[in-house]
Amino acid sequence: MARKYAPRLPREQRREQLLDAAMTVLADCQLHELSMEAVAEAAGVGKPVLYTVFRTRGELVAALLRREHGRGIEQVRAAMPDDLTVLGPTGAYAATVSAFLHVVLENPTRWRLILTLPDSAPREYRDALRSARGLILAQAEELAKAGIALTPALAQLDPVLLGHTMLSFAEMLGRLAVSDPETFPRDRLETFARTAMSLAGGGSRDYAK
Repeated sequence: MARKYAPRLPREQRREQLLDAAMTVLADCQLHELSMEAVAEAAGVGKPVLYTVFRTRGELVAALLRREHGRGIEQVRAAMPDDLTVLGPTGAYAATVSAFLHVVLENPTRWRLILTLPDSAPREYRDALRSARGLILAQAEELAKAGIALTPALAQLDPVLLGHTMLSFAEMLGRLAVSDPETFPRDRLETFARTAMSLAGGGSRDYAK
């Protein structure tokens, strides 16, 4: 078999190419099954080229998780509303869940890595994920406080616990979307989210505005 000779690329461009190839491989396997051979094959390069950028599989996995986590967190923050007065609290949250499910299903491989944290993930990644989730949770708590202030039916709710519930609810729907999309298609999850938010808001219709 002829040896593969990949065209020369700047190091950063090669790095992104290899990480993209790893994501392609992960579309059909779990993280612990990812091999350097498969990544090199998907990238169309020889293993020596791969090893000039990532010296070990662990280094490749750590870089991949950092990149995908960063991109995922940016997507979540972009989906979270700043103003609850237009759609109302329950409507804004339902719209946020819908936007979240959209980005999850746009790249299920990325979100499988984020929402179903593998046991083999490096400790540094786990720490970064917890830290980033904490920032999103703080934002969810602020939205919960604003929603409670606007909705008398929610006045007795603890905003901190409501923030935790909102985030955990969205994460649960996201996990179902990436783990079993045939049983839990996007429209089923969105319908459930809208109905649940309407009930939580005392039957308010603001989600339909």
